[in-house]
Amino acid sequence: MTAPDAAGPSNFIKNIIEEDLKNGKNDGRVHTRFPPEPNGYLHIGHAKSICLNFGIAAEFNGLCNLRMDDTNPTKEEVEYVESIKQDVHWMGFDWQDRMYYASDYFERFYECAVDLIKKGRAYVCDLSPDEMRQYRGTLTEAGKESPYRSRPVEENLDLFERMRKGEFPDGSRTLRAKIDMASGNINMRDPVIYRILHAEHHMTGDRWCIYPMYDYAHCISDSIEGITHSICTLEFEDHRPLYDWFLDELGIYHPQQIEFARLNLTYTVMSKRKFIQLVTGGHVRGWDDPRMPTISGLRRRGYTPESVRSFCDRIGVAKAASTVDMALLEYCIREDLNRRAPRVMAVLRPLRVVITNYPENQTDELEAINNPEDPSAGTRKVPFSRVIYIEKEDFMEDPPKKFFRLSPGREVRLRYAYFITCVDVIKDERGEITEIHCTYDPATRGGDAPDGRKVKATLHWVSAAESIEAEVRLYDHLFIKPDPEEDEDRDFISNINPKSLEIVTDCRIEPGLAGAKHGSKYQFERLGYFCVDSDSSPGKPVFNRTVTLKDTWAKIQNAQK
Repeated sequence: MTAPDAAGPSNFIKNIIEEDLKNGKNDGRVHTRFPPEPNGYLHIGHAKSICLNFGIAAEFNGLCNLRMDDTNPTKEEVEYVESIKQDVHWMGFDWQDRMYYASDYFERFYECAVDLIKKGRAYVCDLSPDEMRQYRGTLTEAGKESPYRSRPVEENLDLFERMRKGEFPDGSRTLRAKIDMASGNINMRDPVIYRILHAEHHMTGDRWCIYPMYDYAHCISDSIEGITHSICTLEFEDHRPLYDWFLDELGIYHPQQIEFARLNLTYTVMSKRKFIQLVTGGHVRGWDDPRMPTISGLRRRGYTPESVRSFCDRIGVAKAASTVDMALLEYCIREDLNRRAPRVMAVLRPLRVVITNYPENQTDELEAINNPEDPSAGTRKVPFSRVIYIEKEDFMEDPPKKFFRLSPGREVRLRYAYFITCVDVIKDERGEITEIHCTYDPATRGGDAPDGRKVKATLHWVSAAESIEAEVRLYDHLFIKPDPEEDEDRDFISNINPKSLEIVTDCRIEPGLAGAKHGSKYQFERLGYFCVDSDSSPGKPVFNRTVTLKDTWAKIQNAQK
């Protein structure tokens, strides 16, 4: 596990671009693209790529396209396209009029394939997928040439045209590049360019029954769009020779591919395939479940685009793979919400407190600060009455030595209110505490004693009569291990945290939150930061805990020092 460099985040890609501009390369242009495959929702790793591509374009007065690399109709859906567009906009970036699809270029891809066939650089192959794997060889053994590799150009052109017309069943034939079956780079061993798929495409319908492979379509798309710097993650480094080969053989404009290390984050997985397992297996409540590292999940949990961009900036861009601690992401949202989130009081597990010397049927309006970090946020009025709720864990009948909260005979401060002292404990027939009785000191209104006496604890509270009910969802890490995939002999599903979600249904909150809007963010004093969930209904808000107040990232940094 690594931490960002204290001297500042690295970004070797910016260094490359600065050198290119210095040397007049690309006529001084900088043109990037963010090219997701619409086969799932975007995750925090994509957020890093979004910030990188759009951020570099903005910094160097360039352009950035949004392109859906939609070459596999069996896994792509309009739902995913729309979610991607929403996530990029939410992150704060705009592609303006440069929204493209690889499917926009299907005819051009076909023409390029015909060109490769005419040059003797591509052929139609009848090997089955299993046979092709057998012929491919291994990392230490060269592959074998397909028996169909020497087909005449005219025969290949005819077969490829008939493939397009739909004359052959799925999987019966492919179009392959003719490169080198003995190459040390397996990606160069006559890779497939086209496969037969009689499947409807979300953009082109049933007009095509052959579809280009990603490696082939990606580089040509970059070329068509005039991309100067094709930025991708490190797993594509071994694919770069193929990227270059296609463009060189076709003799078309050649962007520069640059690879960077993808984001790995503790206590989660970063694979769409695994996300689909989590969703379809019912382990989470959908792609936007607040426990998911998807951008939509982070948004629903209460993360802000500013906090995600700050996180991406802090981790930097490097060539070497590393894993970032989830605590840094939590630090970024905590830092952002500390500045902007209004403070309110909520009691998750209410314990009834009767203030015996407070007048019955009286309600007082006390002034509370909305955000001590932002004086312009002002103050609000909170109701105080004879019966209030405090947290159950803030009272102990027989406390240990270092417990400074409320207990029999002890005086504590109520936030923004008064000093109270416990004088009696009421229990039911089973011996369970049902309520406690206290007295208050009217002279301590506002939370301070005029005689200067001090107390060791300040408790949050809500008025029993005026507070409203709310559901609160307490989220924790989705997995119990920092690396859920570390056990090769166990499925990552086995490491799911059974306590990743706790639902509290009898929470009591300030009455001012009754009409809190979906997405509104608050700090529940002493408890953490919370966001109003889309499941809220009139009069019964639902809150997601975004993050606790405990800063584990600071401890990690101190330990590393």
